[in-house]
Amino acid sequence: MAVSVFPSPAELGAALAALVAARGAARAGEGRFSLALSGGSLVELLARHLPPALRRPGGPAGEPWLLALCDERVAPGDNPHSTARAYQERLLPRLPEPAPTLLVPKAELGPEDAARDYGQRLRQAFPGAAVPEFDLLVLGLGPDGHTASLFPGHPLLQETEEIVAALTDSPKPPPERVTLTLPVLNAARTVVFAVTGEEKAPVVKRILEGNEENPLPAARVRPAAGELLWFLDEAAAKELTIPVERHSGL
Repeated sequence: MAVSVFPSPAELGAALAALVAARGAARAGEGRFSLALSGGSLVELLARHLPPALRRPGGPAGEPWLLALCDERVAPGDNPHSTARAYQERLLPRLPEPAPTLLVPKAELGPEDAARDYGQRLRQAFPGAAVPEFDLLVLGLGPDGHTASLFPGHPLLQETEEIVAALTDSPKPPPERVTLTLPVLNAARTVVFAVTGEEKAPVVKRILEGNEENPLPAARVRPAAGELLWFLDEAAAKELTIPVERHSGL
């Protein structure tokens, strides 16, 4: 695990975009680059910083990326709470060609059917793999320690068979959601947590410096054969005492 601290969300966003672009470029000529994204504040970070990172000389080329969602609120596509809609409106139109292949849950099906359908389409996108292995998976973190739509104390934390699961009792509105499960998060080649804001500082410290018998959802993300990166701004990292790599401003 590596922990990087940036002066502000802007520097963090630029570094995250550079990482995504570099990993995509590394796959050019070798096959498809697969990227799974969470929603929330991550949408704006990537919409601002990823397009210019991809347009720099030597940017990625080759077959379209596969872009999938880590979780989705079960809401109609025109609902302002839809993560898919947010990416389709704010990020995808700004990306250079070739346009990515977007794989998202069909929220209009309802939570159970949407989870089943999304799981089937993910398996088709990763033929022959028992569990989809994303090249890069970017996660956020809630003040309660949740990530994707995996919440503290929820039975889905024990799921080992399904790669996508539905929940109808999310403690964070809206209650109906579809989420990747821990087996998928932990199968990724690289997982990055992108976390900003002082309100996250206590839970960041708890996850990175604690050793709890019943760990929070984000603390259960430990890629089996991949790397785990934490990108924090100064506010989110303010309570840490462990060694971190600090980065200067833009």
